[in-house]
Amino acid sequence: MSRRRSVHLAIGLTLVLIVVVAVVVSYVWLPFAPDDTSGGRLAPPGGDHLLGTDKLGRDLFTQLLIGGRIALGTALGAVTVGGVLGVSAGLLAGFATRWLDDAAAVTLDILIAFPTLLLAMLIVAGTGASLGTAILAIGLAMAAIVARLTRVLVKQVLARDYITAARIAGISWPRIVLDHVLPNIGPVVLVNLSLQAGLAVLAEASLSYLGLGTPPPNASWGRMLFEAQATVLTAPTAALAPGIALVILVIGINLSADGLRDLTDPTRLRSDR
Repeated sequence: MSRRRSVHLAIGLTLVLIVVVAVVVSYVWLPFAPDDTSGGRLAPPGGDHLLGTDKLGRDLFTQLLIGGRIALGTALGAVTVGGVLGVSAGLLAGFATRWLDDAAAVTLDILIAFPTLLLAMLIVAGTGASLGTAILAIGLAMAAIVARLTRVLVKQVLARDYITAARIAGISWPRIVLDHVLPNIGPVVLVNLSLQAGLAVLAEASLSYLGLGTPPPNASWGRMLFEAQATVLTAPTAALAPGIALVILVIGINLSADGLRDLTDPTRLRSDR
């Protein structure tokens, strides 16, 4: 891996680690209670309130830390749902008969035609706004993308000569999947899921901004942005803090995914030699 790419990976992991450490610390220490409104309305940064307070008098730094929990929880939850469902569906499509495979391909193309946020909005609007619903909705939208990628990768692996040799040797399909298919498609799927994690963070923030994400009193970076838009000129910190936090986390995830791709792609490794 080239020096430039290794720097990208190091920067990405550092940015993600900053958010992770802040979230972990928030579970054992918070400057103020999440519903404490004793700080005064729109107090400027300084003193007991590092980032100031919002329009309700709540400590912005506390809200930011709690929003980090929701952002990371959404990323991990949505990736888990999308990964499990997407890889399972992709494997089934890859091993299916021709007409079933064609039907699966058309279905996945239709699902992917819907933007992730729009599909998540439809699901959340029909089931009610909550963090669990948002994670499920984003994960389901992500699953179609992962399934299509997995299907293509499985088809490529099954066309290899060593798969034919394994079948001639009498090795069962479950053993072939575990020993040959999953190890070969795993790195590419993992990189794709890493990129999807960044999109999941943005999708949750967008849902919360629209009032379809995590309901109050739980803080969310998207809802913090929504609540701060009316006072952005008089109290810009309330909008800048969650906005910068979103940028740091998403850029960190994307750089980490890019570095992970370089580590797992043999063609890139050979080109660097």
